[in-house]
Amino acid sequence: MLKDLYQLAKDCIWAGRYKRAVKKAKELSALFNMTYYVILMGGKLKVVPKRNLKDLIARRRFKSGTTIQDIEKLALFIAK
Repeated sequence: MLKDLYQLAKDCIWAGRYKRAVKKAKELSALFNMTYYVILMGGKLKVVPKRNLKDLIARRRFKSGTTIQDIEKLALFIAK
């Protein structure tokens, strides 16, 4: 019973953070006319523009062989 309540609280917090990240991605996408991704990095939700991800891939920030399509598949939300 207590475990279920704890899990419910965690789920509610996660839902709020997800909604906030999606809202931010939509606003930035409309403002700058760019594609933004909501991705999970380091246990936190990050809102990142596609252009920055391309630069990070070019600088080999991700493991070898990672493409923008791989990141798109892992993205939780894509704001175009």
